[in-house]
Amino acid sequence: MSPTTSKPREVFIQGVTVDGRTFRPSDWAERLAGAMSSFRPGAARAGRDAHLGYSPYCVPRVINGIKCVIVNEALKALEPMAWDFVMNFARDNQLQVVEACWLPDGEQPKA
Repeated sequence: MSPTTSKPREVFIQGVTVDGRTFRPSDWAERLAGAMSSFRPGAARAGRDAHLGYSPYCVPRVINGIKCVIVNEALKALEPMAWDFVMNFARDNQLQVVEACWLPDGEQPKA
């Protein structure tokens, strides 16, 4: 597959419903990402500190003033039931979902 036709590496679950309303409660993104916090490299070996961070596969962000959860599609291979959980959360709450690729601040896409 060429880079222009490959699947996006991340899904952005936006805190806006399909009819344009802001999703509540206001901390929904942190709650969802917190529920997924154990799905990360080394989590089983982290012991008592395993709960102290978000999974790199499911992180909350504010983008253009909209709360989002960025879900890396690697979660689907790591734990399909966790992937289904977050995708079903978005569907059940009628949240807007966008497939994209997150670029850290200052990083530009490669041509």
